[in-house]
Amino acid sequence: MNIQKHSLLFVLLLTFVVGSTSAQTKTGGYYYKETKALQAAIEKNFHDKKSGEYFVELDPAKREVKNGYLREYTYLWSYCAMYQAANEIEKLEPKANLMAPMLKLMYEYYNPAPPAAGFTDYIMRLKPGERYYDDNEWIGITALDAYARTKKKADLDLGKAMYDFIMTGHDQVLGGGIYWKEGDLSSKNTCSNGPGALVALQMYEATKKKAYLDTAIKILNWTDAKLQTPEKLYWDNIRTKDGRVNKGILSYNTGTPLEAYVYLYEITKDKKYLDEANAIADASLTFFYGGGKFRDDYWFNAVLLRAYQHLLKFNKDTKYIIGFKKALDYTLQHEKNEQGLFTGRNGVRNLVDHGGLLEILARYAWLEKQYDLKG
Repeated sequence: MNIQKHSLLFVLLLTFVVGSTSAQTKTGGYYYKETKALQAAIEKNFHDKKSGEYFVELDPAKREVKNGYLREYTYLWSYCAMYQAANEIEKLEPKANLMAPMLKLMYEYYNPAPPAAGFTDYIMRLKPGERYYDDNEWIGITALDAYARTKKKADLDLGKAMYDFIMTGHDQVLGGGIYWKEGDLSSKNTCSNGPGALVALQMYEATKKKAYLDTAIKILNWTDAKLQTPEKLYWDNIRTKDGRVNKGILSYNTGTPLEAYVYLYEITKDKKYLDEANAIADASLTFFYGGGKFRDDYWFNAVLLRAYQHLLKFNKDTKYIIGFKKALDYTLQHEKNEQGLFTGRNGVRNLVDHGGLLEILARYAWLEKQYDLKG
């Protein structure tokens, strides 16, 4: 292990486990304590101290073999989840310094190839894979969230770079929209268009350049026309060959357009955008949380929670975060194992899910200080 890697390991261990001890007495609520417990469990179980990387799965049998090569370390997607979770924890603990070490690990996936630099789905030195537009959008969203909080130019620069990359995936096939991944022209997905609109809106808020706002509205209008359900939820994708729609419905695909409408209301003060956001929120609350459990993976739900939390700025009804909390509390009570990790039908969940749950818990650690969550 080289000295640089060893130093990075030390920083990660220090910040993820003990970096914010002094803050605990100030933010010692139930969800804050759960946040710290999961933070420590992820570090203990998923972090490979020998290599400095994180495992994508704890069970080696679940790790994917692709092109004859075992991918035991995590995909970029997991770091997208952990990067956003780090941002939310830094909101609670401003001196925690979690984002910088995580971003350093993510740059092992950075590919500067034309037409624009972006992040590939796997570590560059270990037979890298493909560049997904949504992966790069999640990075852009987090970087621009951080910029809104810290005003660090590096965060804005990263958000701008991600915007530039994702727009290379936009064209007029089917009248507009962004493809799912580079080099694959077979589908345009809600998971690449919803967050694409968010990155554009965040860039507008950071720069006030109208071109970003115009792009966001164009992308969101296309997504609504092609992929919104009659009930105000969102289908998964549309095939470019024949226009056939994959009608799978996942929480994150509703979360990103919902938050885009909140941003549009925040920017324009046009009530039609808030009305649309409220309608989507109402539909999603019943569909995703009416049963008191998460319907899909934790990270997908984290993205919808972002929208609910943002909506609270303009709609003070706490029914969305309380309805979501019932599913979260079920998870904490019934899905945690003796390692402090969380299980599903197939055993311990992967790093993406744990990163998503860490973000959820950090958001509720903030919410429990601001709102009455008893319902």
